[in-house]
Amino acid sequence: MRIIVIVILAFLLDLILGDPVWLYHPVRMIGLLISGLERILRKAAGESEKGLLFAGSLLWILVSSISFWASKGLLFLAGAVHPVLASALEVFWCYQLLAAASLKKESMKVYERLKEGDLAGGRQAVSMIVGRDTMDLTEDGVVRAAVETVAENTSDGVTAPMLYMLIGGAPLAFLYKAVNTMDSMLGYKNDRYLYFGRAAAKMDDVFNFLPARLSALLMTAAAFLCGMNAKLAWKIYRRDRYRHASPNSAQTEAVCAGALEVQLAGDAYYFGKLYEKPFIGDPVRPVCPEDIPLACRLMYGTALLTLILGAGLRWMAFCM
Repeated sequence: MRIIVIVILAFLLDLILGDPVWLYHPVRMIGLLISGLERILRKAAGESEKGLLFAGSLLWILVSSISFWASKGLLFLAGAVHPVLASALEVFWCYQLLAAASLKKESMKVYERLKEGDLAGGRQAVSMIVGRDTMDLTEDGVVRAAVETVAENTSDGVTAPMLYMLIGGAPLAFLYKAVNTMDSMLGYKNDRYLYFGRAAAKMDDVFNFLPARLSALLMTAAAFLCGMNAKLAWKIYRRDRYRHASPNSAQTEAVCAGALEVQLAGDAYYFGKLYEKPFIGDPVRPVCPEDIPLACRLMYGTALLTLILGAGLRWMAFCM
């Protein structure tokens, strides 16, 4: 019951206050840890494929372990002072690890620039939340990039960490965010990270396998509750959920494309190089800036359903 209350309070704080940008975010500390260990382990590994694979796997083990046990240890110490202090610290950490408000805030900056007719400003705003090249995007391209980011990060940034919180509190959520951050920093299929980042990429696929699929199902339900096209969302999900290099990324993207009746994804440039990617969804209508707040509404609906379902299942387990 304690964990349920903690996660509910964390979700409400994120909803009301948004991301506490005035504080140093714990994910940044995880990022610094990854960067520091990468420098050390790369130097020790040399240039051999086996060495890089081993070094990358060791980095994954170290960062995951430190993220989990450091947070667990600090909660233990806080609890030794007073149980209320430990609970307050855990609520605050869980609040920091949920990204719903920041996801909405950053995507709505794109929307506001486009509504003002400022395409250059929209490109600049969307460049802050996507990895692709944005300077030559059309307005449709900017909108698609923002909507795709909201759809994909509904799972990575909101529902997945929430589910891990409900299972194991803040320490398990820290472990998940460490896995997710390692994939973001190391999980590239280029010359630098093909071997060193392989463990990070594969383990992120493992940790997101169930959350991504559960998020897609709940997003379909949220589409119905939000008055969107749930029937098309389910159809596109079943057809297009694997139209991505990652086995998880297109799960929620496909649902969102169907719910909004638009076509997402397609070819994109990264660091000046064109990557050919299949489309997701059907172009029932062209994308427009209004799709960005619609995607945010769908994200919040999915998060609320995840909280209700997860808390309900934990409560049932507690009562058994």
